[in-house]
Amino acid sequence: MAKLEDYVTTIPDFPKPGIIFRDITTIVSHPDGFKMAVDQLCKMVDGMDIDIIVGSESRGFIFGAPVAYALGKGFVMARKKGKLPRETVSETYDLEYGTATLEMHKDSIKPGMKVFLVDDLVATGGTTAAIIHMVEKLGGKIVKIGFVMELAGFDAKNTTLKGYDVESLISYPGH
Repeated sequence: MAKLEDYVTTIPDFPKPGIIFRDITTIVSHPDGFKMAVDQLCKMVDGMDIDIIVGSESRGFIFGAPVAYALGKGFVMARKKGKLPRETVSETYDLEYGTATLEMHKDSIKPGMKVFLVDDLVATGGTTAAIIHMVEKLGGKIVKIGFVMELAGFDAKNTTLKGYDVESLISYPGH
């Protein structure tokens, strides 16, 4: 029986020598892999009281939207600055070489809403922390954070995301 890892393509020396790139686009391009990922993300919150799913631009949309559909929940997009048409809440966070800003509509999360945050990958956890801050500013509560893949060498679960219920479907040891 296939495992989700079987659908990940490993590319050595990309984007530079010494880096091992784990490509999740092959999970999405294979119907069985994509279904497996969405089903396993849904299982993460089996029996939990969830009101809404939040995903980050752009690959968090790929996994978060079908999870929301499968669970019969709404989906909220955390988008890059300037992409949303109504009043927003924003959060700026550090990147390796600079900063980025994400935004969500101010009316997307109501006080007390229980949120399942879904994304494709966690490394340092900076993007996820920015989304957490926006959800909490709006009065929501993060009850679960689910990733398809984790780069465990960054240890985001015990640093940036410490104190949150974080789970990954696949974990690779490196950076």
